[in-house]
Amino acid sequence: MLLVTGSVTGCTPQEEGSGSAGPDAKAGPALAAVDALTVKGRAPRTGYDRDRFGSPWADTDSNGCGTRDDILKRDLEDVKYREGDCEVASGSLSPDPYTGKDVTFVRGRSQVDIDHLVALSDAWQKGAGTWEPSKRIAFANDPLNLLAVDAGPNRGKGDGDTATWLPPDKGYRCAYVARQVAVKKKYGVWVTGAERDAMKRVLTGCPQEKLPTGGSPTAAPGRFHAR
Repeated sequence: MLLVTGSVTGCTPQEEGSGSAGPDAKAGPALAAVDALTVKGRAPRTGYDRDRFGSPWADTDSNGCGTRDDILKRDLEDVKYREGDCEVASGSLSPDPYTGKDVTFVRGRSQVDIDHLVALSDAWQKGAGTWEPSKRIAFANDPLNLLAVDAGPNRGKGDGDTATWLPPDKGYRCAYVARQVAVKKKYGVWVTGAERDAMKRVLTGCPQEKLPTGGSPTAAPGRFHAR
């Protein structure tokens, strides 16, 4: 799941992690925003169901296409359609932000998933369980929180937060964590203490990482990848 294509630089493997920028580095917008997040313990998963976030991939922007196809159109290259310009039939994820590898999308036998950067179950346990249904639907379909990625690592992520899962490609971790911070700030999803510390640990290595503010089809968050 912001920006103008290419305007955000993820941290390199040498930058990410242990605060190589030094303790006196000025906090950039993403790093500073971590301190604005509420810190609480994880609530029970009781009552969670995917359906509590509305029908999957609803057409929340009323453009005639489901959210899944909107994100595929935004993040894939060489897109081909079944009919018209809505249902994506094939394309290429070049590169996949989580692994840095090229992944082919073919509808019906795809290795591409649409990931919720902040997983729905994670959000449920950190505030979303008490939201109005309309807010949960908006959260589940917000382009800021959605990204086309390689299905393998995405399914391994599950409902992990920053403290328990990061993309295998270290070059994308700064952009990934910044987007999680942006989503949680936007919707008031809280973080655990361990999660907050993990966010700071990553972003201290890239203190000028900007806080994403959108994820429209004209942006291409899946391509903010330092190579």
